[in-house]
Parts: sequence; structure tokens; C-alpha cells
Amino acid sequence: MGKSRLEAFSDGVIAIIITIMVLELKVPHGATLDTLLPLAPVLLSYVLSFIYVGIYWNNHHHLMHAVNHVNGAVLWANLHLLFWLSLIPFVSGWMGENHFAAIPVAAYGTVLFMCAIAYSVLVRCLTHHQGGNTLLADAIGNDRKGMLSLLLYPLGIGTAFVHAWLGFGFYIVVALMWLVPDRRIENRLSK
Repeated sequence: MGKSRLEAFSDGVIAIIITIMVLELKVPHGATLDTLLPLAPVLLSYVLSFIYVGIYWNNHHHLMHAVNHVNGAVLWANLHLLFWLSLIPFVSGWMGENHFAAIPVAAYGTVLFMCAIAYSVLVRCLTHHQGGNTLLADAIGNDRKGMLSLLLYPLGIGTAFVHAWLGFGFYIVVALMWLVPDRRIENRLSK
């Protein structure tokens, strides 16, 4: 089956996720910068979450350009990814509202970890469905960044119970790794 409905549905869900996140931001009562200070944790949480959702949207876009068609397993793997992404606004808000307390920071990391697992499952389903020797399989290769992410998230989750801000730092490191655009698929498509 074609991939266009999967792309359109995913884009719509991701747009809704971003909308939910921004609607959670409360406007301060007052016109001075001092009124923004109590909102700093919520804003920081929002910024990182927006970056994460953007990273997933960007990489999902590249994935879909590298394939010609999808099957039922790919549709379910994509829904699995969208499920975990849809929890980002909840854990992001919880973490920000509680000023980066240990349990909300660990929960945030757990959702990010599950997003990474779901994305890996989607990639595996796509490469399996396309056949092992394809543009996508060649572009993904051994996926060092993906594997490193799957290692750093649990480290961040565990560290959050010792020092929440340090745990949060692990999530920033992973985001920075992926913020640099992943050119593997794009480079293969241009050849």
C-alpha cells in the first residue's frame, strides 16, 4: 500500500502534539520579566520537548522519503511511535510544573526512551518490508547514534534519582546529537 496516508496522519498527529504542548503554557499575570521567572522550568521543558518532537518529525519525514510503500506492520509500528510521542506533552508539563523533581524527570526520560525504541522498531519494520538491500537499509547502516541514544536515556533516568538536573542533562545531550541533521538518508537519496 502507498505511504501517503501514513505520512499525512503522522504529520497531523505531530502537529496536534505541538499544539497541546503550547496550549499548556500559561500566560503570566504581569508585564515584567520577574513574572516569567516562575515559568522558567515550564518554558525550558517546553523548549526541549518541542526540539524532540521536531527531531522525530524531521527524521520521520526522511524515513518516508526513503521508502516506496508500507504494510500493516509498518502502520502499527508507526502508531506505536505516535503513541509514545503523544505522551511527551504530559510528562513535559509534569516535569516543568514540578521544577524538575526526580520522578517527573525520570518519567520524561522513560517516555523519550520508549520513543527511541518505537522509532527503532519502525526503522526495522520499514527495512524488513523494503528488503534488506535497499536505500534505507544502506543509509541507516549500524545506526550508532540510535544505539548511543538507547544507552544514554537509561543513564539519564537512573541519574535523575541521584540528581534530577544531571539526569535532564543526559536528555539534552541526546537532543544535541540529533539536532545536527542526520544526513544519512538525505545523502543516499541525492546519489
